[in-house]
Amino acid sequence: MVRRKPRRRHAARVASTAAAALLVVAGPSATESSAAPAASGTYAAPETGTAPAAPEADTPSYLRRDTEAVHRAGAVGVLADLRDGDRRARARAGVAELGTDRPVAWHSSIRVGSATKAFTATVALQLVGEGLLSLDDTVERWLPGLVTGNGNDGRAITIRHLLQHTSGLPTVSDLPGWENAEQFEKHRYDAHDPRYVVKLAMRHPPSSVPGARWEYSNTNYTLAGLVIEAVTGRSWDHEVTSRIIVPLELTGTFVPGHRPYLPLPHPHTYYQFAEGEPWFDTTVLNMKDADAEGSMVSTTEDLGRFHTALIGGKLLKRAELAEMMKTVPVPEFTRWGMRYGLGLMWFDLSCGGGYWTHWGDTLGASTRGGITPDGKRGIVVSTSGNGDHLKIPMEDDALHPLVDNALCRGLS
Repeated sequence: MVRRKPRRRHAARVASTAAAALLVVAGPSATESSAAPAASGTYAAPETGTAPAAPEADTPSYLRRDTEAVHRAGAVGVLADLRDGDRRARARAGVAELGTDRPVAWHSSIRVGSATKAFTATVALQLVGEGLLSLDDTVERWLPGLVTGNGNDGRAITIRHLLQHTSGLPTVSDLPGWENAEQFEKHRYDAHDPRYVVKLAMRHPPSSVPGARWEYSNTNYTLAGLVIEAVTGRSWDHEVTSRIIVPLELTGTFVPGHRPYLPLPHPHTYYQFAEGEPWFDTTVLNMKDADAEGSMVSTTEDLGRFHTALIGGKLLKRAELAEMMKTVPVPEFTRWGMRYGLGLMWFDLSCGGGYWTHWGDTLGASTRGGITPDGKRGIVVSTSGNGDHLKIPMEDDALHPLVDNALCRGLS
């Protein structure tokens, strides 16, 4: 998640017709492919190229319906990618760009936001498995003098605290660019060194003592990226690329660094800074400030492949995977049985059992999904178009039910 404002919980319901009628405030944007077929509504995936797409008949009606529900809840475009054993089905709704009738491309590049954290945590735990790092190491050991001031103390915070969001460290709220559309336009190309981002966070006191309770803070994973660099002598993105992306052949996944443009094809991303305001095009955006906590670009297919490899034990040894899955409760989402491990979220399923995942949000795009503990059934959902006031109608009424339903019912 990237520089999120404090949540405002409005119960407004946003109909798709109202969202589509909003004037789009245009910012700079990369050119989209003009070869995309014109269509509208929801779609079953055709067999294209070499992708292991399921035939159209395999896309169940409930998946089409649930995908359309996310669009009606306020999303501009939605792409759902469901895998059940060796079968796959996809559905999509809405459009790739407002003002057109182009659907979201099946192999779209997407900003995955805090889904990046699962990659970062995996690398950190690989280093633990190699004996180069310990979960009980303090932040001070690897980053001396960085976490200090206003009650923050890196000597009392461990690597486990960082990865589990139990450090009590404040998140960064001092970077400009997300207050309103004018500020975003002014600062969309800004980038700062991660140590500077941490120092901004140190201007604020901690929310609790280390280990006392769970509280989400992007500062934790900015620091985790810096720890990976300190341990290996190489950047966290180099380690993610060489240890995860290349071995798994995630050809649509990368760390963009300072590059603000998404590869084609991609949906445009839109953010509504306040209820009733026009959609603002946030497609072109330098994500460097998010770095190890939320900057990665991927595809729904690649994320699904990563989840399968991770839960299947192909990336971590048994002991480190077990540590990753040791969870603490998340009070805000007890209704869904949410718990947090080391870079992994757990949610209960309405049909029994549960699933592993990591949510991701940026200004204009959201990523949801999950994989069952046996690794046999997984889904990744990508949406464009978000805003704080859309949280309840989109998350509670549409996205969470879509994922829950897909993992309970699958393609049987």
